[in-house]
Formats: sequence, structure tokens, C-alpha cells
Amino acid sequence: MCIPRILPTGLVLLAVLTGLARAQDWTASHGGEYPAAQGQDIQQRLLAAEARIRQLERQAAQTAQPPAGQPYHPVMNGAEGSDDLAQRLEKVEEAMGGQEDALAELKKALGGKASSGTSGSTMKLSGRIHFDYWSFPEADPGINEMENGDPALPPQSRLNFRRMRLAAAGDIKDNMEYKLELELAGGNNIEFRDVYLGFNELALFQTVLIGNQKRPYGLDHLNSSRYNVFIERPFVIEGFNQDARRLGICSYGVSDDERFNWRFGVFNQENVQTTGNYLNNALQLEVAGRLANTIWYDECSDGRGYAHWAISGTFADPDGNGVPAGSGFSPNQGRFFTRPEARTRSRWLDTGRIAGAETYGLLGLEGVLNAGAVQFVAEYQNVWMSREANDDLFFHGAYCYVSYFLTGEHIPWERDSGTLGRVKPFENFFWVDRCRGGTSAGWGAWQVACRLSYADFNDDDIFGGRGNAVSLGLNWHWTPNSKLQFNYIAGNIDDREVDNVLWDGNYTIFGTRFLVDF
Repeated sequence: MCIPRILPTGLVLLAVLTGLARAQDWTASHGGEYPAAQGQDIQQRLLAAEARIRQLERQAAQTAQPPAGQPYHPVMNGAEGSDDLAQRLEKVEEAMGGQEDALAELKKALGGKASSGTSGSTMKLSGRIHFDYWSFPEADPGINEMENGDPALPPQSRLNFRRMRLAAAGDIKDNMEYKLELELAGGNNIEFRDVYLGFNELALFQTVLIGNQKRPYGLDHLNSSRYNVFIERPFVIEGFNQDARRLGICSYGVSDDERFNWRFGVFNQENVQTTGNYLNNALQLEVAGRLANTIWYDECSDGRGYAHWAISGTFADPDGNGVPAGSGFSPNQGRFFTRPEARTRSRWLDTGRIAGAETYGLLGLEGVLNAGAVQFVAEYQNVWMSREANDDLFFHGAYCYVSYFLTGEHIPWERDSGTLGRVKPFENFFWVDRCRGGTSAGWGAWQVACRLSYADFNDDDIFGGRGNAVSLGLNWHWTPNSKLQFNYIAGNIDDREVDNVLWDGNYTIFGTRFLVDF
């Protein structure tokens, strides 16, 4: 008789397939996404279930055969009561039949997911797309000179992909992590951004990352470009930490109650994201760190109210008497420069490479106060530079802004890193036809903001320029992962030296960004 053999097999299959159907229901309810790690777990369970089925089949076959030398017994060997068993089997087969399509769809979905290369690691894929439009309605001749080297040629409007990134990150058994983030710069070149390996759960140091990562000063730079309120960063933040990321080794820590977090490390000063290497006998190192404190966090409102302060700084050793730029070796990193808080062809504030630069120190202070839909942020940074044969130099700058959600949302706070988090609209944006006429719509989240910004890169014989700007922002958050940003900027730059001539000028800029991350 085959019924005793089939019944345990059918029951095992029913249990397995029912679990898979539940997994499929979970997948459908989450937009068709299923984590790669859970997909691997399901595949392993399928293999284990198949092995268990084979074992039960062998046991059933042995049970169906009477021991040698004993007569066949109708009850013990499944003959008597076979009608009842057959009816139960039919119900099992009927239930199993409805799970076949679910199993096929789940296997198909698992086959299309990316997975890590080894069983001891995980992998998560992510990316972002930022598409910009910039125009320059007004620009004085001095601004034209800073941008194009011709006082009669104004800055040109531009459409460009500001960011096109793909990244893979994950964990490696037992306590390691990694990240590889590539930037499709300009559409025809590949640069890298975050590229590192690291160790977690270490004594004293907690997390240590080795590779290309952000230097730990300037809140607006430590915030992800996905979450910042304004399209581009302020003068002082970009000027003192141009492009932020450098090769180095850095420790990251947080207190048990998440009130304090810190990061400190040693970095090379040159930006090697386009070359991938540093070439100079002078290492041009810096020691940098940041201590941050969330002094208030309203647990009852799930973080709609919070306050933060931080102090950060660096001590750097540039090669002020090193090889000249264009020699093929890494040049003097004693330089501070930035664009006008928008995407332009040239840097409008620029000290140039400061000859004789021996060392410089940076000190930064930052603060955040968030009360529901309103947020206030301010930062101030100073740089003191010593030179070999000339007077010491002092540069500084600051910015502050206030933002407000017209629809009542708030900007979340990441206490473990001391940075802004992802905005989640109360209602995502949508606009669809209804079945019986008319339309239905969701408005998303609407945010307005105003920023004041200042930087002074002039001292002694260095004329990098003084910049002032007022920025008005409007952000339309369609979903937590997409938004549309508008910025209007009015500013001026004074005493900027270009070709041994000091230039001044006023300007206005209009910028738009379409943003999505995944």
C-alpha cells in the first residue's frame, strides 16, 4: 500500500508550501520587495524540507513492507481504514494544489534578487539620482570674471545630473562591514565616494572604518545629500571641507543611551576620488574629530522635538613648499575654495594654493533645535593657518537657517550619528482617476526654508573673497524616497582676486532638483 508513504510526504509539503505562500503574501504587501538575506534563508529551508521528505519516504517504504517472516496484517500495514485515509489525502492534495502557483512565483522572485557572493556575507544595493536645472538671471561683470574669466560673458544656464550613484554595502561574518559606492560623474566617467572596509563591536573603538569616508566636521556635510534642506551646501562648509571624503581610518562610537556620539580619525588631505591614489613623499595628514550631544529628545512624540550641539575640529599638515600643481605628484593641500551654493563652472571663492603653508587648525561649532514642524540650524567654523615665511592667516564663516513644514511633518534626528534623518510625509503624493469620475489626490509634504550664509577667505596677502548669500527654499516631498526642490539665491562676493585684480559682484541664482533614492 502507498497511502502511509504519501500521507507524511503530503503533510510536509503542505507545511512548507503554506509557509512559502505566507512569504509571498508578505512580499506583495511590501511592494514586491523581499530582503536578499531572507530569500537565502527560504532557499536553505527548501533544501532542508526536500531532505526531510526523502527521509520520510524511506521510512514510509520500510513501514509498508512487513518484516521478513511475518504475515501481512491489514491494519498494521494500512489496508483497513484506507477509505478514511484516502479522503484525508484528497483534502491534503486539494490544499496543496492552491500553493503550486505561489511556490512558482516565489522561486521566480528569488531568482531575480541580488545576493552576496559568499554565505558568510550580506549585500544591500542602493543608489540615488539627482537631476538639476540652474539659471543665473543676474550677474555683475565681476561675477562673470570669476565664472568664465571674461567680464562680458555671464554664467550659463545648465541642465545636469548632479549625482548618479550605485552602492553595495553589507556585513561580513563575524564583525566586519564594507561599502563600495560609485559615482557616474558627468555621464562618461566613474568616480568613487564611500569605499571602505571596517570592524564592528570592538572594545573601546566600537566601529572602525578604513578607506574613503567623510571627514568628521561640518554637520551639513555629514548629513546625507538625500536629506539636506537646501540643494547645495553653504560657503563655509564646502569651502573648508571640499567634497568631504578622504582616505583615512576613523573610529565611530555612541553611548548606550544615544545621548553622545563621536568620531575621530586620521586622514590624507587630498581628494583622490578621481585618481584612486596619492603620490607624494609628504603624506599631508590631518587628525580630525567630532563630539556630538543630543541634549533633548522627546520620546513621547517619537522625536518631533529635539536639540543638539557638537564641536568638531582638525589639525592638518599640508605641504606648502611641495611640488607644484600639474607635476603629476600630489600638490599642496593648503587651499580653501567653493562654488556659490549652486552648481557653476568655477569656484567663486578661492584662496588658491597657499605657498609656505605649514599647518592649520579648524574649529567648528554646530547646533540644532527642532520643535515639531519647525527647525533651526546654525554652524560656525574657523581656520588658523601658520606659514613658513609670512604672517599667519585666519579664515572663517557661518550659516543659519529656519525651515517649516506647511503640512505638519518634521525632520527626524539620527541620535547614533548626530545627523538629520529621512522625512516621511503623512500622505504620499498621488493623483489618480476615480472609478466613477473625478480624481483623488495626496499632497505629499511641503516645506519652506530660509538660509543666511557668510564666508571670509581674505587675510593679509590672500584674497579668496568674501561671500554673502540669502537662500529661499521650497521642498515638495513626494514620498520618503523622492522630492522636488526649488532654491532662489541672492548674494554678492567682494575682494576676490583673479589675475592680480580684485573683483566684486552681485548675483541671483535659481535652482531646481529632482531627487530619488532607492
